[in-house]
Amino acid sequence: MTHLGLIGITLALPSCGGRDEAEVAPPMEGTPMTIRLESSAFEEGADIPRRYTCDGEDISPPLSWSGVPDSARSLVLICDDPDAPRGTWTHWVLYDLPPGASGLPEGLPADEAVRFASGGSDHDARQGKNDFRKAGYGGPCPPSGTHRYFFRLYALDTTTGLGPGASRRPVEQAMQGHVLAQGQLMGRYTRGR
Repeated sequence: MTHLGLIGITLALPSCGGRDEAEVAPPMEGTPMTIRLESSAFEEGADIPRRYTCDGEDISPPLSWSGVPDSARSLVLICDDPDAPRGTWTHWVLYDLPPGASGLPEGLPADEAVRFASGGSDHDARQGKNDFRKAGYGGPCPPSGTHRYFFRLYALDTTTGLGPGASRRPVEQAMQGHVLAQGQLMGRYTRGR
């Protein structure tokens, strides 16, 4: 085998197979976990119902939150799977949520710009492209085994300034240095159960 072939195998090895608990992306450095993020569909660490996966209706789950700082100007929600075989897989990017919103209804439309009711008011937000290359939510769809799905909500002291349809990377770049608080909800899914 050539030297270049060995380098290629070495570079490919870290992306094979699942990841362990220690390899989950850390929360935004130094940002307090003061937002309480919940779902009426599943509890922290529990199984995500089939309805919200590629094996079911593939619709977004209902979410609710509290503890957003008064100084927040916008919210960002990112859902990902750190156990994907080739690295973290992004399932949902939702940004420029108004800080007055206290949750999301089940089945948010898969549009780049969305309007939804929360806390007695209508709110507008933007959805980015997930790793399925589509706008909005793409549910759990692991190739095998049990995967963990992290829903993370961030309160920002600004808006992202991004148009609808941005991918995760520019959203996270816009968040840098602006995260006031965060919250997290993790659910699991195993195909074939």
